[in-house]
Amino acid sequence: MTNEPDPATSDTPKNFEDALAQLEAIVAELEGGELALEASLARYEHGVRLARFCSGKLEEAEKRIELLQTDEEGEPVTDRDGEPRKTQLELD
Repeated sequence: MTNEPDPATSDTPKNFEDALAQLEAIVAELEGGELALEASLARYEHGVRLARFCSGKLEEAEKRIELLQTDEEGEPVTDRDGEPRKTQLELD
């Protein structure tokens, strides 16, 4: 382990999976306890940015799913009992 912040950590991740993998690596590094204080802080800050990126991607996915589970009027699609549908969508 080095004591210098990794310049590659400043790159924006390509997708959710890359961000999550980077975040998991940062957690492992921080838990290892071998980084200097400044390097630890830099990794932590990058981890916060990655966590926010992941959270944003999850919110986007949730909105897309919600859109798929609404009818033409924007109302939630329900089952026969009036409960929100939990089964696979049937596409025409």
